[in-house]
Amino acid sequence: MDYIITFFSNLHNLNALITWGGYTVLAIIVFAESGLLFGFFLPGDSLLVTAGLLATQGYLNIWELFFLLATMAIVGDSVGYQFGKYVGPKLFKREKSILFAKDHLLKAKAFYDKHGGKTIILARFMPIVRTFAPIVAGAGSMPYKRFLLFNVIGGIAWTGSMLGIGYFLGKVIPGVDRYLHIVIGVVILLSISPGIYAWIREKMVNKNNNKSDFK
Repeated sequence: MDYIITFFSNLHNLNALITWGGYTVLAIIVFAESGLLFGFFLPGDSLLVTAGLLATQGYLNIWELFFLLATMAIVGDSVGYQFGKYVGPKLFKREKSILFAKDHLLKAKAFYDKHGGKTIILARFMPIVRTFAPIVAGAGSMPYKRFLLFNVIGGIAWTGSMLGIGYFLGKVIPGVDRYLHIVIGVVILLSISPGIYAWIREKMVNKNNNKSDFK
């Protein structure tokens, strides 16, 4: 119980969370955010960037981080796929609850319907969508061999790029950890920018369609 309390009390302070929990906490969060329904609220991009930054300060080994977290990301997505395969169809009929966000699932499905298999790669870089994308793939009966290929590519690319950003900044900018909140803010903004772009584009298309209806 004390472990759980400490975990959630440090969740807003990633620096403290990582130095307290080390590789174990990092592995648990990446696994949960990648494939468990309730994991959508957990930090992903910002967690990896912070871990990469701390690796430059000697707290963690960057290569051990990469292999561990890439593996956990891939395994997490695979668990999400299997969950979606066996339970997914029922989820679309279930109403929203505290631990289940049906609207997130529907958004992931819409994204999957539009982009197909490459959604598994693209979703890695989109908070919330990355949690639900493997579940949608499983519910949509994507062949597992095909899913696994996209899963491995996406897991390696996401983990490597996020850790790499933090590690690079930590190496080239002295004292960058003092501006960690700014770095994380920029990373989060970049992560959600595809979703913002898609939303703006959809609004513009709908607006133009409405105008054409009145002509």
